[in-house]
Amino acid sequence: MTVSQGGLYWCRGGRGNPVDYTEYSDSIRINTIVSNKAVVTLRPNWTEIYRGEAMMLRCDIHDRDTEWEYEWETLHYTSLNQNEYKISKASSYDSGNYRCKGKMKNARHISTEWSDYIKLTVSDNAPESVLTVSPSWLSPGDSVTLSCEVEHPSAGWRFYWYKTVPKPSDKSYSYELLPGSTNGTEQDSYIIHGSTHTAGYMCRAGRGDPVFYTHYSKPEFVWSGDVHSAVTLKVSPDRVQHFTSDSVSLSCEGNSTEWRVRRFPEEHYWSYCSNWRSMTGSTCNIDSSQQSNAVYWCESGSGEFSDAVNITIQNADIILVSPVHPVTEGDSVTLGCKLKTGELLSNVFFYQNYKLIQNDTRGELNISAVSKSDEGFYKCKYSGKESVQSWMSVKAVSRPESSSSLIPLIVGLVCGIILIILLLLLYRYRRSKDSHFIRPIQSESTNQNENSSSLYDAGESQDITYSSIELKNIAKAGKRHETVESSVYADVKIGSAADDNLTYTQVNYHNKGKAKKHKGKSTPAATDEAVYSEVKPGTSLGQ
Repeated sequence: MTVSQGGLYWCRGGRGNPVDYTEYSDSIRINTIVSNKAVVTLRPNWTEIYRGEAMMLRCDIHDRDTEWEYEWETLHYTSLNQNEYKISKASSYDSGNYRCKGKMKNARHISTEWSDYIKLTVSDNAPESVLTVSPSWLSPGDSVTLSCEVEHPSAGWRFYWYKTVPKPSDKSYSYELLPGSTNGTEQDSYIIHGSTHTAGYMCRAGRGDPVFYTHYSKPEFVWSGDVHSAVTLKVSPDRVQHFTSDSVSLSCEGNSTEWRVRRFPEEHYWSYCSNWRSMTGSTCNIDSSQQSNAVYWCESGSGEFSDAVNITIQNADIILVSPVHPVTEGDSVTLGCKLKTGELLSNVFFYQNYKLIQNDTRGELNISAVSKSDEGFYKCKYSGKESVQSWMSVKAVSRPESSSSLIPLIVGLVCGIILIILLLLLYRYRRSKDSHFIRPIQSESTNQNENSSSLYDAGESQDITYSSIELKNIAKAGKRHETVESSVYADVKIGSAADDNLTYTQVNYHNKGKAKKHKGKSTPAATDEAVYSEVKPGTSLGQ
């Protein structure tokens, strides 16, 4: 029998004529399976699921013209639901196989085939984040690159970056988000530009909405020997290398009320020194009975880090005596060599970067003025015994901004001053030119024999110098010459023109001679005239 359509079916038997029927059989439902197949997808589609994450499984049927109901089958139960199966907080209970199918809403006996299983595995442990820093030892101006790696990496992680802050309450750290990482970064690396201080960093990763976070990474540190902090680490004796029999003490100086010394790598016998203590003169003694190499630094209760130092404890017969802190350029430094017996040594060989630099009878290496070229690894050798090598760091002298950077500022100031001076000179020139532009004003009088003239400046009264000038006018009278004498009074005004450094004198003269008759004609008196004369600088007016 072929069934073209699903539904409820039953049967009965019959025989004879008329037919004698049996009772009806129990009914059965036969569903019609359509060719559409459901597909289950995981959103977000991550291969590793962790406890506490929010997840969703979705059942999709490629038939937009039909309304479907959805049936989900899991390891634990079967349920009718929407096409989305949501898990708000995943746990190990949610691990298992999931599949779904669809049923027509108006004909529930018509359904799709079951989808393929999708396996969901939920891990009870949140993933770890591992931070690495490079470089670990800083030179002034170095940038630091942080890299964060997630255990069992998969898609969707964003990375969050933190700076450590010492917690006075215990030996751990709190943390502060670094700039630009509030919403995480897609890149698993973060660059801190121009870092020159000792500092600690952490990272973690997160994904999803709401965000599911990994564990914080362990703090990782970068160290700098430059002293830039308000907290300073003091080492006694002040040298890098020590014998296992030496007593070595550390202390911190600064403005904080509390401090602790930290060490990398940290070991179990170091716990005493990592406790918080008062800043007032207390010290911490290193357990130097065991050979070790470690980095030490101070942390203050106010969250500051000191410069860091390397300290080497050697079970050896000879050590190099070299400063534990960087030496400033221009300072003098003395390197020595010391036996375990404490004898003063002579005939010591000193090496810098494996190169012999001194092999005379002296027992010390004296550098009167240290320069950057003196930075490097040093060791000493005496009577066939050789110390381990230690790094001597040279710190550049702190100088103000270079003169080259100030040149544009100085040139700009000078040009500005010159421009102001030129503008003032131009202004005064304009004023001078206006005030010394002379216009003769002749005063009219009924008495022509005693004319006078006054000169005025614009807005200023001027002194007038009067001088008497005798002029002889020689003119022809008929066939004989006659001398005409006249007395001329002139008022003199002196002005100057700033542009050509000349002094100009205006003379208004007035003829007092009488008109003389010549052959019945009278000679008119000379007309008033204004005469300008050029007076060179330095000319005495009386001359």
